[in-house]
Order: sequence, then C-alpha cells, then structure tokens
Amino acid sequence: MPDRMTIVVVEEDRDRAIAIVDALHASGSYDVHVIGNHSSLARRIAALAPDVVLIDIDNPTRDMLEELTLASGPLERPVAMFVSGAAGGLAREAVEAGLSAYVVDGLKPERLKPVLDAAIARFQIVRQMRSELAETRRALEERKVIDRAKGLLMKARGLQEEEAYALLRKAAMDQGRRVAEVAEALVTASGLLS
Repeated sequence: MPDRMTIVVVEEDRDRAIAIVDALHASGSYDVHVIGNHSSLARRIAALAPDVVLIDIDNPTRDMLEELTLASGPLERPVAMFVSGAAGGLAREAVEAGLSAYVVDGLKPERLKPVLDAAIARFQIVRQMRSELAETRRALEERKVIDRAKGLLMKARGLQEEEAYALLRKAAMDQGRRVAEVAEALVTASGLLS
C-alpha cells in the first residue's frame, strides 16, 4: 500500500460520514473521499481509484450487497462493509463476493483503524493466494502442452521421452522462445495437420 492511502467512504448519512472522516484523519494520514449516494457508484469509485473502500450501510439486502460489491471492486482493492445488524446472514455471501471485512454492529470510530488494517492484510493475503493459484494453473497447463508435444514427437519420430523433451528444448533455444511456446506451436500445427 502507498504511504498516503486514498480511501473512499460510502455513507449516505452526512453526520456519520463526518464522524468516519474525522476518525480516519485521527488515526492516520489519508486522502478521504465520501460518496453520499449509490447512483453511479462503480463509475465514481473507479474515477477516484482508491486504495481502500469503506461502506457503511444499515441493513443491506442481498441485491444491494451484490451491487455494492461489484461497484467497489473487491478484487482490485480492500473493501470493508459495516452493517448495523445481522443483515439476514449475508456475511458468507459478502466474504464469497470478495469483501475483505464484513463488520456487524455498524461502524464505530474507535474500531475503524483495526478493521481497516485487518481488511488490508486480508486483501493482500488473498491477492497473493490468487496470484500463486493463477501461476500454478498456468504452469500446469504448460506442463500438459509440453507432455502432449513430447507424445507427438515420440510417436512421429520414435523417440524416448527424454529425447523428445531435449528436441523441444533445443528448438526453444534455437528460436529464443520458451519450451512451452514451442510445444504449443507443435500441438497447434499437429491439430491442423490431422
């Protein structure tokens, strides 16, 4: 996170918004922007490009939760939602939608900083896990393509597995490409020729 974070607070009640802004300024050095209504929320949040979004809402419905979640971009930044009551058991849906924090019993100024810190930490952990998962999936897909290409070479040229891989590796080095790229080209060409 940057040294001076930009925080968007979504709060319709003006007095509560002022209390939240005051609590944020008391706990750190932040650029705080308040959005007082939900119209064009996604566009307005995107225009501000905040580091964190805090949403304070009394009793969200499932539809409202979905709309606010999509608008606030929980996969792009930490999003913490503060609700007044149990809100019909929406906590699970909120977490599944990507919210970094779903706090029941409303936003209390003295709890703001610890919740903000926890939301940021959780977001960073989840982002790291997503990144590692995507990298693992990519590596697995590349491995599958390389194995298919080795199989094609083994069948077409009567090579052993090690020889087929060595041939792929040599072609990749000669062309200045990755083994997976050469393997993909071979599998694609084979598909066109069969």
